Amino acid sequence: MHDHHETDATDATDATDATDATDATSGFARRTMLRLGAAGGLGVALAGAKAFGQPYLQERGLLSLDGAIGATGTALGDAIFYLEKFPTSPLVLDPFTDELPVPRALKPEAISDVGSWAQPPGPGDGQQNSLGNERHQLWTSDIGGPDPVVYRIELQVRPHSFTSSKVLAITPDGKPTVSFDETRRRYPAGTPRNLPPSTIHGFNGTFPGPMINAEYGRPALVRFVNNLGENPFGLDRQDFGAPDHSFLTHLHNAHTAPESDGNPHYSKLYGPKAEGYAVDSWCDNLYLNWPAGNDDREKQSFFWFHDHRMDHTGANVYKGMVGLYPIYDPKEYAGIPGRYDAGQETEGLRLPGVRTDHSDGSFDVDYDIPLAFFDVRLDDGVTTHLDFHDKLGEFPDAKNPSTHPEWWGKSFYKHFPNHGLVGDIFTVNGTAYPVMEVKRRRYRFRLLDASVSRIYEFKLMSSTKGPRSAVSLGYTRSELDGQYRLPDAQQCMRFTQIAADGGLLPFPVTRDSFELWPAKRREVVIDFTRYQDGTPTTKGDVIYLTDVMKMPDGRMWTNSSRSVPDPAYAVPVLKFVVGDDAQDDSVIPTAMRPLPPVPSNWQTMLDNRSIFEVQRGAAGGEVEWLINGKQFEPLGVATSLRNKAGRTPAASQRKGSFNLWEIRNGGGGWVHPFHLHMEEHRTMLRNGKDATRGTPAHPDDIGREDLVALDPGESVVIYRGFRDFVGPYVAHCHNLLHEDHAMMFGWEITP
Repeated sequence: MHDHHETDATDATDATDATDATDATSGFARRTMLRLGAAGGLGVALAGAKAFGQPYLQERGLLSLDGAIGATGTALGDAIFYLEKFPTSPLVLDPFTDELPVPRALKPEAISDVGSWAQPPGPGDGQQNSLGNERHQLWTSDIGGPDPVVYRIELQVRPHSFTSSKVLAITPDGKPTVSFDETRRRYPAGTPRNLPPSTIHGFNGTFPGPMINAEYGRPALVRFVNNLGENPFGLDRQDFGAPDHSFLTHLHNAHTAPESDGNPHYSKLYGPKAEGYAVDSWCDNLYLNWPAGNDDREKQSFFWFHDHRMDHTGANVYKGMVGLYPIYDPKEYAGIPGRYDAGQETEGLRLPGVRTDHSDGSFDVDYDIPLAFFDVRLDDGVTTHLDFHDKLGEFPDAKNPSTHPEWWGKSFYKHFPNHGLVGDIFTVNGTAYPVMEVKRRRYRFRLLDASVSRIYEFKLMSSTKGPRSAVSLGYTRSELDGQYRLPDAQQCMRFTQIAADGGLLPFPVTRDSFELWPAKRREVVIDFTRYQDGTPTTKGDVIYLTDVMKMPDGRMWTNSSRSVPDPAYAVPVLKFVVGDDAQDDSVIPTAMRPLPPVPSNWQTMLDNRSIFEVQRGAAGGEVEWLINGKQFEPLGVATSLRNKAGRTPAASQRKGSFNLWEIRNGGGGWVHPFHLHMEEHRTMLRNGKDATRGTPAHPDDIGREDLVALDPGESVVIYRGFRDFVGPYVAHCHNLLHEDHAMMFGWEITP
């Protein structure tokens, strides 16, 4: 085997890390083996599998005497996972020097411009998409609302830079190694380099994409236009993202009709009648900004929009299809002066925020900051790109299996990791290790986990010595994740949590730390005027938003505050520097959004609940992840496991109904962030115990959620409604690589 230090671009195809249990064909071996699991037999030639994987499998007793596969797909998949090879990203040499990008509100289209469009939006037949075959189920006038504010967002191919810092190519052991450029030129080990931009498919060509500041009572219509067929900068698209460049945008988790929900159960039946909308097509997603059942208690506060294209959701999100959608409540309620939660701290709840209205109808809110977290892994130029998807001919231009020195420093993706995909560079709002100067006052932060698999746990920490690279501390391999540590980290402040997925909590909750699972949102207030011991801050003080959850792969964390804490794992993600004093009219309210009622006799519904169990599949391959033992079937609805009443009800609910659903984790030591579209739910039971007041492990269960955090082997019973619309929706794991390999089911609302 070649040492990375001696590898030239000309022989990079043969380069491997001598200490890793991977050879240049392991990706093919693993995917082939999974396809050939005991229950699989999905038609890939056994000869190829034996040639590449036989010695390893024989050594572990996973082949029979005649060379046939002698293990289940699940066990085999777990074993072969360790053959997968991922690159180690180059080290960011100057972290916390790039300023945190703070999004500003997207401007809507002028009414006169919209009226001149060849195919303007509207409520009529054929006006929902460029195919002319759908209409909006409800128009704004149907709910007594005004005409929608119209936005236009284009899907574009663009370059994106994660950092302006110099970087240093390193091996998995942290040693300097060779690097390359787009011409395959070789740079000697130890050469600091500028990181090349990665290629993204982005909403309006940015990552994250635009932010729409929305309001209840003010509908919005977004025309999403697929311009991914154009590549004006001549960028190398690499080997991930939907191969046909289609898209399907989901506003997570808006209360939205199916044609605007962006889900593959709908898209395969109606509209595009395909996995997504093709190049050069468009669709109008109508967001009524109207709470479920027109119940003010169902109002939310922070959505995000992302791609949901069938089979390539994870790849498209990782490619950059992420946007932000805070939503405010300007309604006036009895006994509370002014608008309730309109982004203005002098009225209503008086949460932090100073609003500025613009003449075009948009508005911005100072001191109210969205933070989108995303982990990325960058190509090292020597790791072989090899995945079963290459054998399917989806990315012929990549000419895989191959190493790609010309992709050095650009985002790396593997379509088929067994556990999920976790990056080793942590970014906030698209920038690695940014810094934000804050005033000495309170701020409202809206946090989103936009990563495809990683779970975070955040603390506010101080450090006398500051960040040190994990390499300099002697760490290697997965311990390099996050790249930097705070060896002398101490918690210095607490969070005041004010909202979860489903919007404002009934009352604020003080937190030392909180977990952020994929697709989850949490809103917190941070008071930068004083530390948790009451000591006042001073100008120039530094506080780090720090991840303390060690998660080496997508199975689950190995260390966190509630499970084997590792004091040495304190990864600074965002640096706050305290600046000047600023006027602060905000307060922390004692009460916020009341919860919608749950029937007092809800336990009588338990016997007839619908039950859905997420589990690993024995067949492996493209159907590795199952629900109730079945892969996602986009043309139909799922069926419940047999409940205590002896029934197996279909996942079909009458409009206006409410029901209990149970989501089970089938075990195996996995965690699953399980998301249900369209309405929020209340968590009623966790492992058979009352969770309506929260649990020690999941205190957020007290509020409304759209994503069930399933610990290994857990069962969670939720209560939710099915109101206002009819048609097909989905539920799925939001570890997006699990979703892309069949861990999703279709359900529907009927008249």
